[in-house]
Amino acid sequence: MRRNIFPIVVFVIAISFSIYEILVNTVIVMHGFHMNAMHLGFLLALIFLLYPVRGKGKGLNNRFSIPGVVLAILGMAVGVYIVLFEEELHLVRLSVPILRDYIFAVIAVLLTLEAGRRTIGWPLTILAIIAILYARFGEIFPGVFFHTNFGWERILYRLYLTYEGIFGITASIAATYIFLFLLFGAFLYEAGVSDFFNKIALAIAGRRRGGPAQVAVVSSSIMGTISGSAVANVATTGVFTIPLMKRIGYKPAFAGAVEASASTGGQIMPPIMGAAAFVMASYLGIPYLKVAVAAIIPAILYYLAVGFSIDTEARKHSLKGLPPEELPKASAVFKEGGHLIIPIIVVVGVLVAGKTPILAAISGIASTFLVSFVRRKTMMTPKKLCAALEKGARQALEVCLACMVCGFIICVAGMTGIGSVLAYNIIELAHAQLFPALLFCMFISILLSMGVPTTACYIIVSIVAAPALLQMGVLPLAAHFFVFWFAVMSNLTPPVALASFTAAGLAGSNLNQTALTALRIAFPGFIVPFLVVYYPFLLIGSGVGGHPLQIALVTIGVIMSIIVLASAFTRYVLKPLTIYETALLPLGAVIFLIPGHVYYSIIGIIIMSVTIAIHVLRVKAKKTWFNR
Repeated sequence: MRRNIFPIVVFVIAISFSIYEILVNTVIVMHGFHMNAMHLGFLLALIFLLYPVRGKGKGLNNRFSIPGVVLAILGMAVGVYIVLFEEELHLVRLSVPILRDYIFAVIAVLLTLEAGRRTIGWPLTILAIIAILYARFGEIFPGVFFHTNFGWERILYRLYLTYEGIFGITASIAATYIFLFLLFGAFLYEAGVSDFFNKIALAIAGRRRGGPAQVAVVSSSIMGTISGSAVANVATTGVFTIPLMKRIGYKPAFAGAVEASASTGGQIMPPIMGAAAFVMASYLGIPYLKVAVAAIIPAILYYLAVGFSIDTEARKHSLKGLPPEELPKASAVFKEGGHLIIPIIVVVGVLVAGKTPILAAISGIASTFLVSFVRRKTMMTPKKLCAALEKGARQALEVCLACMVCGFIICVAGMTGIGSVLAYNIIELAHAQLFPALLFCMFISILLSMGVPTTACYIIVSIVAAPALLQMGVLPLAAHFFVFWFAVMSNLTPPVALASFTAAGLAGSNLNQTALTALRIAFPGFIVPFLVVYYPFLLIGSGVGGHPLQIALVTIGVIMSIIVLASAFTRYVLKPLTIYETALLPLGAVIFLIPGHVYYSIIGIIIMSVTIAIHVLRVKAKKTWFNR
């Protein structure tokens, strides 16, 4: 019987891709333009071999197809072409393209768009196509969108033969930080870190009320520090936590929603956040460590919101934790796999020492390989090593290709100035008022997030929305953090909620019901980005201080607001809330969150406190009456 060599070919290309990325980011000195071009070549080759014409929804290919092989070869060719002829173009021909350059430019643009359609779907691809058409036919657009047309030759030159298009800043980030940290996560996974984290989470939170749901929060937040992908978090930890939640009595939709909301928070959980965080650091021109440190308080507030929502639901339905005899002992778990924490400590240490994220990721990969030999069970055998290299390359395909496609949009925005135009109109629509502008930016993020990965959503919205916020005096870190936050939350916002849909598949629940439930669980966390804009001292290291009394009042009020919002959405504290209590609790939270004067904060806290006190007295009075 003839053996199918397709998996072997894909395996070899994927491993070669990972090894190439390690080498060019360490020992081999390569021109950044050439490095990005070969990165694109590997991406296109693997995508056209693996992803069918109908897209990833139909599953991945398991055998060769003639069109797939031809497109894969062409994909690698457009990368190799830059390596061979870029210096000739710019140094010999003095940036004067010839017909051959334009032919390869057309092939590169079309292949990148088609690869984008196959991997991440139509939404982002359509946005990129619209951007290119806008650059070419700007004169037909009305009003403020009008601009003088660019010729096809100039557009193709900028998109393919300069640093401004496919091979721009997002490609550079994808070919360095993003790929290497995804590869680091793959190494940790093969060493058994996900099993270790799940056991630790069970030992910490398993016996608590609604234990498996709290396990999902703990394990997903920890896994988020190494994967940076909400969907990957769901797929990794959800297989373990969702069945446990269903077992103790959670409905399938709620079990899936808990995993989706907890996993989404992993992208804002330091020390290793989602890929968009690396893009944000590059856009702001600050060390990645500063972004990670700034995210500490917002991440804690988000998980506080999710954790309290889960706990309230467990109290409402009288759900218990797991029996003690089914839970592992923390000491035994650490003895067996505690050495797997060392690579994460190494990464944090390198970042704290002021070194680059590239060195941090490489150090993490190397230390994972070395410490794996402490235990036979975690040892990185040749088989596991090859599996990690292949897994890292496969995991990078979608997010890295999204960065390449976003290069088209960034290039056109720079050519036409559309970003500045849209920012100006946001300010006009908001009548130069900050809060309406924030709402517009939030809605833009949610609208553009439909079917678009987090990184791509952040890149697009940061072009449009962040400049508007900056012009209104918002701190740059806070403005970009606001946009980044809602790009992350796009994993939970219907109609296309990727993390929720993945969790629904694992839970066997209705897609829309799971997405809406996840949105309800995480909704108190939606107030956090507004808070960091008005109170930027919540971003550690932002350089903005505050009066100690103000900081204390804001912190207490924020925690109280998150708790009461979670209670209001669940309609339960000690007992089910009355309709008046359900209305007053969020009202107090909203009034507290109104910026501008300390009196608003005091009034909001009073309303929340009095409402909770009335609820407690009502419950106690009812108990007393029944006990007579």
